[in-house]
Formats: sequence, structure tokens, C-alpha cells
Amino acid sequence: EAQLVESGGGLVQAGGSLRLSCTASGFTYDNYAFGWFRQAPGKEREGVSCISATDASTYYADSVKGRFTISRDNAKNTVHLQMNSLIPEDTAVYYCAVRYMVVCTSAGYEYDYWGQGTQVTVSS
Repeated sequence: EAQLVESGGGLVQAGGSLRLSCTASGFTYDNYAFGWFRQAPGKEREGVSCISATDASTYYADSVKGRFTISRDNAKNTVHLQMNSLIPEDTAVYYCAVRYMVVCTSAGYEYDYWGQGTQVTVSS
């Protein structure tokens, strides 16, 4: 059974950093793309970043470009999202998701399995 477990969320002041991790189990991690999404209260889910399987090509939403970095550690079946220069608008529940395809996409409906989410709160 597929399982994704997110960690690393928390409360941070504006300008600070957090590193989210998503550890996968129950499927062949190396062959699939991963995405990070977020949802703030009263807002639609937003595709934040994603990383493909073979060439590790990446996508970033305009709102996080230059501040967030996605990476994957295939040896540990883990995907990371390094978040720097955080702003209050980054406050949301962040979700990790896996797409059973090689190439990633920012469209959430393309993903096959989701983690439970981790709260990120940025205070001003």
C-alpha cells in the first residue's frame, strides 16, 4: 500500500526558512514524479512545485520561484521542499503527492496518491 508521510512544517517568522520532507513507501519510488501542493483557508489548492523522475526536471509556481527548491533523494525515498524567505502568504497546509508517471505536472488531479499534509504558518 502506498504511503506518503510529510514532515517539517511548523511556525516561523517572516523571512525564515523551513524544510519539508515527504517519505514514500509501498511503491517504486524512483520511477514516479512528485509534487508539493498547498491549501490556505478559504482558498483553492495550489500547485507549488514538482519534480520529475528520470531527469529531475522541476516546476515552480511564480509565487515561490527563487525562494523554494524541490529535490529528491532516491536513496532515502524522500522528496524535500526547501522554503526560504518565507512570507505570511505562504501559510497553508502543504501536501506531498505522487504521480504514477515519469513527468511531473502542476495539476493536482493528475496525481494518484496524497499525504496527510503538514501545517506551515508564517507570522509577520
